[in-house]
Amino acid sequence: MVATRSSSAASTPNKAAATSLTPKPPSSGSPSATGYEPAPRSTSYEFGGPIGALGVTLAVPFFAYWLTFACTAQQCPSWPMSSFLDFHGQGFQRMTTSQFYRDLFSKEASIAYGLWYLWTVVCWAVLPGDQVQGVELRDGSRLTYTLNAFATMVLTLVLVATVTYTQGLKPLLFIVENYVQLISAAILMSVVQALFVHVQSHQKEVSETLGAPRGYLKQPMLALGGNTDSGFYNWFIGRGLNPRIGSFDIKSFNELRPGMILWIVIDLAMIAYQYHTIGRVTDSILLVVAFHSCYVFDALYYEAAILTTMDITTDGFGFMLSVGDLLWVPFTYSTSTRYLALHPNDLGPVKTVLIIGLQFLGYWIFRSSNSEKYEFRKGNNPKSECTSPVGSFVQKPDTMRSVVVCAPDLSFLQTERGTKLLTSGWWGLSRHPNYMGDWFMSWAWSLPSGFSSLVPYFYVIFFAILLIHRGMRDDEACAHKYKKDWETYKEIVKWRIIPYVH
Repeated sequence: MVATRSSSAASTPNKAAATSLTPKPPSSGSPSATGYEPAPRSTSYEFGGPIGALGVTLAVPFFAYWLTFACTAQQCPSWPMSSFLDFHGQGFQRMTTSQFYRDLFSKEASIAYGLWYLWTVVCWAVLPGDQVQGVELRDGSRLTYTLNAFATMVLTLVLVATVTYTQGLKPLLFIVENYVQLISAAILMSVVQALFVHVQSHQKEVSETLGAPRGYLKQPMLALGGNTDSGFYNWFIGRGLNPRIGSFDIKSFNELRPGMILWIVIDLAMIAYQYHTIGRVTDSILLVVAFHSCYVFDALYYEAAILTTMDITTDGFGFMLSVGDLLWVPFTYSTSTRYLALHPNDLGPVKTVLIIGLQFLGYWIFRSSNSEKYEFRKGNNPKSECTSPVGSFVQKPDTMRSVVVCAPDLSFLQTERGTKLLTSGWWGLSRHPNYMGDWFMSWAWSLPSGFSSLVPYFYVIFFAILLIHRGMRDDEACAHKYKKDWETYKEIVKWRIIPYVH
């Protein structure tokens, strides 16, 4: 599920020559040199196995609906906690009525969501973008990715501005008025997409069952954790590692385009709704939308950085990532914006400055730590690449559009696998300093809503749980990958996310 745009402990892989989509001869020490198995059997579960997967499958749509139905323009759960729990029961009660189910779907919203997804696909297909290769896969090959998510975002905003100028606020208000139905459309798309990639991962077996000769279709590469004895769990966690239709990579496309960009479009719709209802726009909602926009623009501009994340390199693509990308990100990350559209709040200059300071602190930690890791993964020890003074930033004219952080030479732990684990700079303070910056920013996104309700802080609470769980997954994966070197690394870098706290 999209949240952090970061992978596990900062490391750099061995250098290896690469081709586009076809395997290259394995180099000594590469995974393929010791034998490549495209469909290894998975022997362990995550998320509590099939039962836990079922729980997440039901909980994600439930909370997306509940946040919408429980908090309306007329009422919203408030502090203290006892009041919130009382109102929580009312939210459940509404979801048991027949009217709730009648209102879930509409043809207009389903068509609108389908056209939205199609728009982002067309932008991917026609807009110019760098062709960048991902990390080396288990068979020694690398996949090529088209990086034009940033251009898609810019073109989308131009389109939104043009439509608003020519047709007024009505198109944006359609999003607010059909919010529940759009949630349902996103859920439906997530289910269908997960079913498609799951069937696709079985294409070799299906073709041979239908009479095709053995070997007619190549066995697609499966995720190491997605080929268990439970078909439902495999559908949830993702069986195929890199499901594609031609050169269209479904997983990396979903990661940044349809959900992340829709998040900002929803934010703009909430601004339009507030202006439509009270005749002005408050400083609080402008602040939150500005923060969200900076975050999304940053993610799309540094699109290449996702190619080294766990979501892309390790996790299969199934319902978990599909519903996270298409439903969870746009419709729950915009909760504070929706709250402010329904319940306007004026901050004033002092609170505004303090919240902006918190946002910049979080962003500085997030971006500088990610940039430090990204350059190190490419084999660059930042100081050797810099021509400007220590502490500044320079732009490198390469296809990855990367930023080099000028800093003293970074120390690292050389592992038996041949990779290096950073033990200084940001990554000497904690194993996930980028998570720390991410969480600080989540507070800046919620504080403009004030303290009348717990609902705007849903993202802060959820994100803390997500980051802690993600950190535990990273640690488990790295312990398996690096063996005793990981224990040595943990002795050097003791803190997981926030130094001296966690």
